[in-house]
Amino acid sequence: MRSASRTFALFAGFALSLVMSAPLVHADELQVPAAASQGSVSHPSRGMSMDKVEAAFGEPANRVPAVGQPPITRWEYPGFVVYFENRTVLHTVVKG
Repeated sequence: MRSASRTFALFAGFALSLVMSAPLVHADELQVPAAASQGSVSHPSRGMSMDKVEAAFGEPANRVPAVGQPPITRWEYPGFVVYFENRTVLHTVVKG
């Protein structure tokens, strides 16, 4: 029993010395400017068809052909990029 308490005391002393010698920890704070609200730029919403996007926003500046399976097509407009899966809007990315 005396051996167990001595082992515990040695272990506790060792753990305490590690904690006391550890360097202080601090972190830097990264400040990122807030992006403009996406509501301020009119853009296609998810689920719209290619025909509706073209009727509402006109001809895109650039059409990137479909790649992959399912086919993903990209249309680039001056203020945003539209990604289609087959012929349906999957996602719109507003340019910063």
